[in-house]
Amino acid sequence: MFSLMSMSLITMIIAVVVMILASLLSKKTLTDREKCSPFECGFDPMNSSRLPFSIRFFLIAIIFLIFDVEIALILPMIMIIKFSNMVMWTTTSLIFILILLIGLYHEWNQGALNWSN
Repeated sequence: MFSLMSMSLITMIIAVVVMILASLLSKKTLTDREKCSPFECGFDPMNSSRLPFSIRFFLIAIIFLIFDVEIALILPMIMIIKFSNMVMWTTTSLIFILILLIGLYHEWNQGALNWSN
């Protein structure tokens, strides 16, 4: 118990030291107007340099990544089919795929997959 507490304390001390060093060595926070503005050959910018970002695109990209990771978790199930109990393998696979389908139905029902809106 003592070694667990001492290791936790050492880990916390290292984390705090690293955070303090990172804040001390990070770039300067003092900025002026010229350094923050985009450079356009010495002229003042004509309009904002920031482009609008589509939240709909971001949401669909996140949904794609989630389902992509879940497919990557399904692929090893094919490899272990020979070494596992068929009833347990089928039950686990069906529950996992059912969770995927419920999530897909929920996203579809909420309208998150409609790109045109």
